[in-house]
Amino acid sequence: MSTELLTKFLTLLFGYAMPALECFKAIEQRPGRADQLRFWCEYWIILVLLVMFDDIAGVLISNIPMYYELKLAFLVYLWYPKTRGTDIVYETFLQPLVMQYQPNIEARLQYLRANAGDILVFYLKNFTERGYDLFLRAMEYIRSQASRGSRSRSFFSFRGDRNERPSFPDDYAVGGDRRDGGRHRRPRSGY
Repeated sequence: MSTELLTKFLTLLFGYAMPALECFKAIEQRPGRADQLRFWCEYWIILVLLVMFDDIAGVLISNIPMYYELKLAFLVYLWYPKTRGTDIVYETFLQPLVMQYQPNIEARLQYLRANAGDILVFYLKNFTERGYDLFLRAMEYIRSQASRGSRSRSFFSFRGDRNERPSFPDDYAVGGDRRDGGRHRRPRSGY
């Protein structure tokens, strides 16, 4: 547990905080360095895709041994000055893939932007109708369970007859030895 917590903390520190600071410095302290801005934009694009992938396949991936340690190593590889893995990953894998599907992606995003309000209303209406239907079914189930049998109701009610209460094996007669298997019971009197 503590190893996982430490790894997550280090991932936040080395995967998000330090690169964010370096990106900030590239914007504010050296505004003329376009290569640094490009590098950090590439890093954040890769990071966003990695986070999306984590969220979608997180349950399956998190079962891989040392997954978080591998993720931390990959994030450090991406920004570490000697490796500059961001350039390799972006130019080798990401750029060709996105360039191939860019028109399709842009068309879908433009459609979503234009119809976002309608889509939101549709999903909210659908959710409320289904939620209301689910609530009614749950209430019907509870009502049917409550009206099932008088025996279960009297057992759980506080007003039931005292003689209907279940007896327990601990109710031995006073002075009886539990080890000898004697089954002498105390007479049932009111509680």
